[in-house]
Amino acid sequence: MAIALQHCNITVNDVDESIAFYGTALGLQVRNDVASGGFRWVTLGSDAQPGLDIVLSVPHAGRSQADGDALQELLTKGVLPMMVFRSDDLDATFEAVRASGAEVLQEPIAQPWGMRDCAFRDPSGNTVRIAQAPAS
Repeated sequence: MAIALQHCNITVNDVDESIAFYGTALGLQVRNDVASGGFRWVTLGSDAQPGLDIVLSVPHAGRSQADGDALQELLTKGVLPMMVFRSDDLDATFEAVRASGAEVLQEPIAQPWGMRDCAFRDPSGNTVRIAQAPAS
């Protein structure tokens, strides 16, 4: 039996602003854009890793008012789980994301556990890390 992660959800304040960030800065392409009940769920992915996508939606999409409010509070605080992307050229990816105007949290550095990585905040305040595996 084979099992693989298909997609993960990223909660954002503004779907269109986030499409611009994840699309332009990280090079992901819109795969699907579904509207329902006044909300949207937008799936983005990369040809470099087919079958693994992210889904953007706002806190209240598909949730009760109370749950959406709670999620919005966590998003506003910047304490939702971070995303970690992998790049085969960390320095070029870092420069592309920085050029998009994203807030830089950490420039590329070598970590004690062997990875080089950097970190940004997306337009909604989510922490986005980008890692490059050490050369083998």
